[in-house]
Amino acid sequence: MPYKFVENLSIADTAFQASGSSLEEMFESSALAMTNVMVKDLKKIELKKRRKMTVSDKSIEKLLFNFLQEIIYLKDAERLVFGKYTVKIKDRAGTYSLVCIALGEKVDMDKHELVVDVKAVTYHMFEVKQEGKKWKAQVILDI
Repeated sequence: MPYKFVENLSIADTAFQASGSSLEEMFESSALAMTNVMVKDLKKIELKKRRKMTVSDKSIEKLLFNFLQEIIYLKDAERLVFGKYTVKIKDRAGTYSLVCIALGEKVDMDKHELVVDVKAVTYHMFEVKQEGKKWKAQVILDI
């Protein structure tokens, strides 16, 4: 599940591009990329706590946006960070529904080297597209 950080795309924000061989894999890559913006070493996140997230929308773009916002909410409200995301997406009569099982733990300042605090996902240059059999996303995060 590859992702890369994009420099010089936005000043004072952080940008990444994520991809996957399926829509679900691209969502998982996006979640890991955003978490990696906040926590330097994802391997230090123990998979002790389980959270189920559900979001739905009529567009794939808004579905990804809402999913990433939900991860930020859990970080802010419950101080949780996740090192593994398992995403399932279904299209039901033009509405996409996502169920994610996220595994992680509470933020531990002694254990997790925190890089920056992500405040929100932005719509600026936000993009989700399918190229052949690959799904790609570009996301700018407000930090």
